[in-house]
Amino acid sequence: MFGIPGKQAVTLTPRAVSQITRLMDRSGHQGLRLGVKKGGCAGMEYTLDYVGRDDELNPLDEVVEQDGAKVMIAPMAQMFLFGTEIDYETGLLDSGFRFNNPNVTEACGCGESIKFGNAEEMAEAFKLPGN
Repeated sequence: MFGIPGKQAVTLTPRAVSQITRLMDRSGHQGLRLGVKKGGCAGMEYTLDYVGRDDELNPLDEVVEQDGAKVMIAPMAQMFLFGTEIDYETGLLDSGFRFNNPNVTEACGCGESIKFGNAEEMAEAFKLPGN
């Protein structure tokens, strides 16, 4: 939807690929759906949901497949996530997916909530020549 031909919307680090494929294999899901929603102290939050084997894919989802890992990006989230690198970190106190997103202008101290630039400016930045 907001993609650039020949360039994936998001990239996955090897650790993220490993964790996503592990989740897919263990739970029998066909991948993860990534989105954003209003919430948190900075205004927006990332969402991750399983996509079951029998779930129908939204034809407008951006599908990113990398080394066996599959991530579907919800249509309304695509312009906010373009250029994001997804990593998976394991620490002493917590483990989870981390998003290195160049579109984030602010984040709360806990790292769970984010703020993006002006949505109209972002949409304009993703227009391809001739559109």
